[in-house]
Parts: sequence; structure tokens; C-alpha cells
Amino acid sequence: MIDHITLGVADFDRSAAFYDKALAPLGLSRLYTVPPEFTGGVQSTGYGDTRPFFWIAGQDAAQGKVHVAFRAQTPAQVDAFHAAALAAGGRDNGPPGLRPHYHPDYYGAFVLDPDGFNIEAVCHGAAPAAPV
Repeated sequence: MIDHITLGVADFDRSAAFYDKALAPLGLSRLYTVPPEFTGGVQSTGYGDTRPFFWIAGQDAAQGKVHVAFRAQTPAQVDAFHAAALAAGGRDNGPPGLRPHYHPDYYGAFVLDPDGFNIEAVCHGAAPAAPV
């Protein structure tokens, strides 16, 4: 089981502003910023619900394919994540919807963050209500 993960980002302030807004609909927020005396001056902050498990650091920006999926409790949270991430400067990489090729109740949305990383919110087992 993974306890936490850190992504190196190219522009810490830009990425922190993006994640502050994009993760809020999922109930996740910035919980801890490591004092610079413990990081050698590298900006580092962690997001989570009760403890930080997703970290970004302003050093050694990750390169190549990166995909991080955050679990949502409801399809409405997935929708809200997608809207918030786009409003925060993310780029659409797959609108909210069912992805039955993964499993029948896989409801997800995908956004590219400021570094181009594929960030997803997914709800398992709770199909959205049918439109009226």
C-alpha cells in the first residue's frame, strides 16, 4: 500500500494554486508545508484529508508520463473536481463520465495539471443519477 507520493513540479506556486482549487471538491486541502530549514530551501507541501499523502515539491520536476488518481465519494465530486481544475488552469483530458471499459460503475474525469501530468478523480460503485 502506498502511504504518500511526491511530485516534483516546475513552478511550485503555480502548481500549489492549481491543487489548492482542484482538490478542494474532493475534501482535500493543503495540510502541511515543510519549513525550508528541513528541506534545504526546497518548497514542499502536502495535501490530504486528515493527513498529507499527496505532496508537491519545487525541485527536480518530474518528466514523462505521470498519472495520479484521487478517489471521490460521489459522481458529483468528480464533476466538481473537473470544473474546479479547469477553472484553476488545468486542461481537459477526459470529461466526467462512466468508463465501463474499466468496470461498469467507474465514473471518472481527467485533467492535465500545469506540468501536463494526468490528474484524475474517480468514483467507484456509484453510477450518476440519470438525467431528468
